[in-house]
Amino acid sequence: MNALELSNGALVASMLLYISSFFLFVFAALGKSFRSDHPARRQRKWSKIALTVGIIGFVAQLTYFIARWIYISHTPLSNLFEYMTFLSMMIVASFFVIYALYRTPLTGVIMMPLAIIILGYAAVFPWDPSPLEPALDGGDKLWLLRIHVSLAAAGEAFFAIGFAGGLMYLLRTINYASTEKKDKNQKRLMEFTLFSLLVLIGFIVSNLLFSMTGYEAVFKKQEMSGEQVLEQQVRYTLPPISAPSDAELDKMDSFLGMTEPLFEAPSWMKGINAGRKLNTVIWSVLFGLLLYGLARLIVRKPLGAVIQPILKELDPDDLDEISYRAIALGFPIFTLGALIFAMIWAHIAWGRFWNFDPKETWALVTWLFYSAYLHFRLSRGWQGTKSSWLAVLGFVIVFFTLVGVNLLLAGLHSYAGV
Repeated sequence: MNALELSNGALVASMLLYISSFFLFVFAALGKSFRSDHPARRQRKWSKIALTVGIIGFVAQLTYFIARWIYISHTPLSNLFEYMTFLSMMIVASFFVIYALYRTPLTGVIMMPLAIIILGYAAVFPWDPSPLEPALDGGDKLWLLRIHVSLAAAGEAFFAIGFAGGLMYLLRTINYASTEKKDKNQKRLMEFTLFSLLVLIGFIVSNLLFSMTGYEAVFKKQEMSGEQVLEQQVRYTLPPISAPSDAELDKMDSFLGMTEPLFEAPSWMKGINAGRKLNTVIWSVLFGLLLYGLARLIVRKPLGAVIQPILKELDPDDLDEISYRAIALGFPIFTLGALIFAMIWAHIAWGRFWNFDPKETWALVTWLFYSAYLHFRLSRGWQGTKSSWLAVLGFVIVFFTLVGVNLLLAGLHSYAGV
């Protein structure tokens, strides 16, 4: 077994261990509601077991990271697959910090699902190592890139905890029996939030399903490079609803009678991969709609109303406090990684501290948003519902910065979406 095989096997093992840890934390969180002579002792026992399994999963993922680093001879943070797997690892690491502060299985119930979803999202991208991009090859200054990326991921991991805590607070406290306008608006916002999560799951499901069938479509496109005409090729693993702009179809497997794309990607979405990225977004939304429609058909009520009774044992004040503390911890870490060291690395890679690249701009938007969150929380006493909605919206901005920018906007960081 070589280092790459060890790395891939360890990553799969970490996913299975995280799933097991999550169910054990759920069992521990509900322990006090079970009939027992010593419910608190029972909860502590299962919390320790769940934490131990989670730690073993983290060690397995750390093994993946180190083994891949050895195999490719550079830090495995160069594309979206590697970054998202690292982010999921940082989410679990930040969970350990929060657990050490609160010592409640509630933190595991909040965080493990998010780490699992992020890891599942990463798993649909190509696992094969790719050559290091010129913008990432800093020679003896490569350590600055490692600091920039790792601190940015660590900060985003704490923001993810804030998101999960805020989301669960809202699910726990929204009054689904009320007919007042304010409560109706909150219910609609919550359904849209849950639908958005299903779109993310739809991305994972659609890519896994079509990759299992071996679906393929190939386009060719000629582009000018100086005085030379270069022919580029892009491969789709999802049926092409949208094709690259001004590209020629070379090969396309039939899908439900569809033998050619329905339309081309807009011309403002530059690059040979623009059509493929837009196509991925379209399929994710379609599968998200399908999953949401099936769920509503089965339960015949808002999804939030179905989830709320499951969370009745959780203390809303604890959820709100965990959400705030996580964001307060993550903000200075994110500031160092995504702004300060990012600008230093931008100067090394591109010769300027700031390039008005979409990724840079949205990282600044993220920083400004969480600055406002902390301002409102501390100076105006925004707690509970208002604070939780801000925590949810904040991570939506984070995720768009991580994924949406790479999929929809061309820029200096576009290599990360490959």
